[in-house]
Amino acid sequence: MGALLGLVSAAVALGVGEFVAAFVRPQASPVIVVGDRFIALTPEAVKRWAIRNFGTGDKTALLTGIYVMIAVLALLVGVLALRRLAYGLAGLALFGAIGLYAALSTPAHRGADVVPTILGTFAAAGVLAVLARSAGRPAAPSGHGGGPDRRRFLQGSAVAAGLAAVTGFGGRAAQHARYDVTAARAGVALPAPADPAPALPVATDLRKGGQPWVTPNGDFYRIDTALSVPQVDPGTWSLRIHGMVDREITVTYQQLLARPLIERWVTLCCVSNEIGGGLIGNARFLGALLADLLREAGLHGGADQLLMTSADQMTIGAPTAVVMDGRDAMVAVGMNGAPLPITHGFPARIVVPGLYGYVSACKWVVDIEATTFARRQAYWVQGGWAAQTDIKLESRIDTPRNGGRVGVGAPVAIAGVAWDQHVGVSRVEVQIDDGPWTIARLAEIPSTDTWRQWVLPWTPPRAGSYRVRVRATDGSGSVQTTAVRDVFPDGATGLHTITVRAG
Repeated sequence: MGALLGLVSAAVALGVGEFVAAFVRPQASPVIVVGDRFIALTPEAVKRWAIRNFGTGDKTALLTGIYVMIAVLALLVGVLALRRLAYGLAGLALFGAIGLYAALSTPAHRGADVVPTILGTFAAAGVLAVLARSAGRPAAPSGHGGGPDRRRFLQGSAVAAGLAAVTGFGGRAAQHARYDVTAARAGVALPAPADPAPALPVATDLRKGGQPWVTPNGDFYRIDTALSVPQVDPGTWSLRIHGMVDREITVTYQQLLARPLIERWVTLCCVSNEIGGGLIGNARFLGALLADLLREAGLHGGADQLLMTSADQMTIGAPTAVVMDGRDAMVAVGMNGAPLPITHGFPARIVVPGLYGYVSACKWVVDIEATTFARRQAYWVQGGWAAQTDIKLESRIDTPRNGGRVGVGAPVAIAGVAWDQHVGVSRVEVQIDDGPWTIARLAEIPSTDTWRQWVLPWTPPRAGSYRVRVRATDGSGSVQTTAVRDVFPDGATGLHTITVRAG
């Protein structure tokens, strides 16, 4: 009974919190504010561990962990409440205090964010008090253990569970109805680019069973800290450019669409991508040149950093010199022929070819401050990541898979991708065991800003285990390093190596 008492009370707190958040904002949900604060307080090494082990599922893993933690603590509160109601109420008050602290200390908090936690805590306290008193009353005069009081407790628990379900699921539905911008996104008609992407060469995608050259929007990796995806209305969105400029400018979404837009194929890569990892994708982006906007604002020569801020107050710092060196850095509005997906920054995000996402790819961007690295530190840099770095030259084997089996004497396609954005890949070589490095065939590409597919035909001569590894050479003749380094603080290095078995 104590366990049920605690779980039901906690469920009511969460359900009521979700319902009230529908009238405040989704980011004020008690679970979301606690999760956001947990992310902010988590040591950088733990964040890297989470990304390494859960990848794009890191947020699901975090939320699952929070719910499990709440359930365990709720069990304790329920047991204490049966012994003495004041103990249980004190436990709930502690939960509420944690929620209030989280709601008031997240970077993008608002004063009203405390309301869902307060009302959810009061609702849970009421349920706890009523059910605890019911469970603590003497049994019926007949002396039977299943007397009226137990039935009353179970009935009350069922009613409370129903309340939790209705408010919880109803609150989520109301949040979706009030704040979701899917309909607004569907109503966006992207203009034709003034400078369209070049036509793709016929042999861009080798189709050898490896990674498709174009990454569909639904498959594109997502690494960020947003537990509640920002829902930004394009009708009210604007981008402010200020700081070390001659004049502050503000651009609305319609003004952005009215500018001459460029369309480019660009490969984006996360700095947390390990050797052989999948935190990388290639897409066709549509947007306005960021350098043009900065020139219109009158960018000062001493501003060596562009501190970008998203709608959820995430900050990302990009080196100004890279953005202004002539590459196609853009404020993107489209991805693969459609408006940006909401999870990838709709209505606008920053794309800078050649830079890892943590120093360039600000999604849901609303503010760009021209400043210096000495004056301001972006979010990831505060955790020890390098303030300035380029994407490393890397290559990956996509097929056959590590640990896979191939036939003896039968041709096998060893294939994958290699990348060094804005520099390009000029050669890829494959080594079988300790044999010679063999040059693979490279696919055609439209520019150096994308990854490049490669393939090498191979026929296993005998049964047994083989070690296969790959290395690339960039457009300037530099060969991929064999030195093995972790992703922290500025990207992993080393050669992707797999083992296959023939027979």
